[in-house]
Amino acid sequence: MTPVPSDSVDIAALRSGQLRHLAGADLEDEDLSGADLAGVQLAGASLVGTDLSRASLAKAHLEGANLMGASLVGTDLRANLWGANLMQCDLTGADLRGANLRGANLMGARLAGVSLAGAFLSGCNLMGVNLQGVDLRGADLRGANLSDTNLKGADLSQTDLQGARLDNANLEEADLRQANLSGATLGGANLLCADLMGTQLDGVSLTGACLIGTRLDK
Repeated sequence: MTPVPSDSVDIAALRSGQLRHLAGADLEDEDLSGADLAGVQLAGASLVGTDLSRASLAKAHLEGANLMGASLVGTDLRANLWGANLMQCDLTGADLRGANLRGANLMGARLAGVSLAGAFLSGCNLMGVNLQGVDLRGADLRGANLSDTNLKGADLSQTDLQGARLDNANLEEADLRQANLSGATLGGANLLCADLMGTQLDGVSLTGACLIGTRLDK
């Protein structure tokens, strides 16, 4: 794929939704805040450091895109982000409900107030990120890396966490009701007062985990 250089992209036309096909485009450090990018083809695009705050990217194609360090504050990101690089992005308050984040890298991303309900996060790298109180209801987290992640008070009810890595994760007061944790590793995890009622725990490793006050099926 031959990259589309930034100096050949009409930014005004892109912001207004007139440009639809920009796969592989170089849009690094551009100001696209508030832009209408719904459904735009941006697969493989470079958006490093780009300001996409409050933009609409609903149903956009961002497969394999590089968004490292981009600002996505309050952005509608219900998009295809399969394999995207979202390291160190600011996703505060972003809408990621039902988004495809399979294999995406979110290490170092800021995720306060995001909604990830029903998102597809299998194989996603969320190691060490802060997901305190985040809505992850019904999300697909199979094989995801959540080691050292702060999930205090997060809603993980009905999530699929089969084979996920949750070693040393903070799951204090997290809601894991009816989740599937089969084959997951939770070595050293903090499950203080977490709710695991109805949770599938076949083959789960809980070595060194804190289970004080944890609600479990009898």
